Amino acid sequence: MALFSVDLGSGTVHRSEESGGSILGLRLLLERTPGGLEPYAPEALLYVAAGPLGGTAAPGLAKAVFLAKSPLMGIAGESHALGPFASGLHGTSLAITGRAEVLSYLLVRDGRISLHRAPDLRGLGVAAVTDMLRQRYGDAAHVAAIGPAGENLVRYASVVTDYAFPAMRYGLGAVFGAKNLKAIVCVGSPPPVSDPAGVEAIARFYREAIPHNPLTVVQHDPPGYGAWAGAGLDPGYAAVRNFSCTGDSTLRLPTAASYLGREVALTGNCPGCPTDCLKIYGPGRTGGLGQEAFLSLGWNLGIDDLDAVLEANALCNDLGLDQVSLGGTLAFAMEAALPPTFGDPLPDLIHTIAHRSGKVGDLLADGSARAARTLGVSCAMTVKSAEIPPFDPRIQPGIGLGYALSPSGPRYDALEHDLDFDPEHGLPYSWPQAGLIGVEPAPAGELNAERGRRTARLLRLWSAFDALNICIFAAAPTRPLTIDHVNALVAAVSGHPVDLLRTGQTRLDLMRAYAQREGSGPDTLPDRLHDEPVAAGPHQGAVLSRAGFAEARTAFMHELGWS
Repeated sequence: MALFSVDLGSGTVHRSEESGGSILGLRLLLERTPGGLEPYAPEALLYVAAGPLGGTAAPGLAKAVFLAKSPLMGIAGESHALGPFASGLHGTSLAITGRAEVLSYLLVRDGRISLHRAPDLRGLGVAAVTDMLRQRYGDAAHVAAIGPAGENLVRYASVVTDYAFPAMRYGLGAVFGAKNLKAIVCVGSPPPVSDPAGVEAIARFYREAIPHNPLTVVQHDPPGYGAWAGAGLDPGYAAVRNFSCTGDSTLRLPTAASYLGREVALTGNCPGCPTDCLKIYGPGRTGGLGQEAFLSLGWNLGIDDLDAVLEANALCNDLGLDQVSLGGTLAFAMEAALPPTFGDPLPDLIHTIAHRSGKVGDLLADGSARAARTLGVSCAMTVKSAEIPPFDPRIQPGIGLGYALSPSGPRYDALEHDLDFDPEHGLPYSWPQAGLIGVEPAPAGELNAERGRRTARLLRLWSAFDALNICIFAAAPTRPLTIDHVNALVAAVSGHPVDLLRTGQTRLDLMRAYAQREGSGPDTLPDRLHDEPVAAGPHQGAVLSRAGFAEARTAFMHELGWS
């Protein structure tokens, strides 16, 4: 296990014997960079790691972390790439500063780091870059690359690993671009685990548990959990037309049959994890379909044409754009009566933003919060200048608390959804695990002090998974890896026990310390979510009470020791 501190300007590399996930990265951000440093400054720190667990061929461990000061939010932007990239990076942590003289890439091979000039990669999309670097280093090489959006400093540019698996949100791709860093290439195999028999026993349990867990069944079986095939999305559950429509959307959902013939890879995308939840759909090889893409690039933009959404999703990954912020920014522009209107075709718009073409492209490349301030309008659906995910918190207020209060900015996967613990509509099999951390069943729409405490406890648990690079889509309380299994898996891989909740709290504390130092934006939600109730369906009338939100916020902060 090693930390490599790399200065791209001088080309120097310093090795130290320490390794970790986001906790190490957050400490380095606090210790090695001064307050107020611009995200694009050469001295800004970019941290990339798999930690001691990520990349191990076992359930839930195909995960790497990318961390830097976010050019979108101005606080710590932490993103996690699922897929095979972590297996190449395993055991290596990179702390990258400086700016390369010309466009370059880093090579991680046999415990050594080297910097290589690559001006020939400028302007290329992720697929072309990955092809060229694999031609040089073999098909087994793993590549994290940016597209034109990162080079052009789009504030929500992504880093995309192995063609189809993005480190989304918060603009980590733009930090790559500011450093003249086009890619990181990893060549090598993960080191052996401490207890192979223990890892295999957990993997065997997990494989046998998949058919008995309703969420993993949806994740595992085609077309996958990102397809929303035939799902009955009640009004108010998902964002429609910039969260402005909470009645009958009039928009269609695809069926499972709609995806037939469009698949590129349905299995094996996360080595060692049998869930196979990440599916890749064409056109091309860049169409890794996450759970947010269809809603962000489809319904939130008034689009229900599956081919249009899949094309936009694949294009985002090739150009290196975050699907959530792009969808939120375009939805804002459509409501604000800029040139696109709801339902318009997307490819030209996406290229315009990725290349900052013209006034509109340049304006929207900075995200909807900055565009709203420039235009003097108020329909940007953002928290801390980051577009909120496409899951509406009016019927799940814990999600809204997570969006507003998490010191890492708004993520839909920062904690489990409220509906899963609803006594009528929830998942009873998950309640015993939730009970171990003090989360008992409660009506999803309740917004009070107890909701604040429950949300903080869920956030702390999933923060631990993020800190250890454990996939939340495999773990407690709703997936097969129980808290005991996670503890056993950590020990079997690393040889060391872990205190999960303390680990999660440490990560949150460090993120909050960094956010406070950098002057984080307000912990508030867009007014629409407080003022416009759900208009129809089983959740009709649901809205986020301001008084209830304030009460829940106080309890949330107290639970985490931040009061």
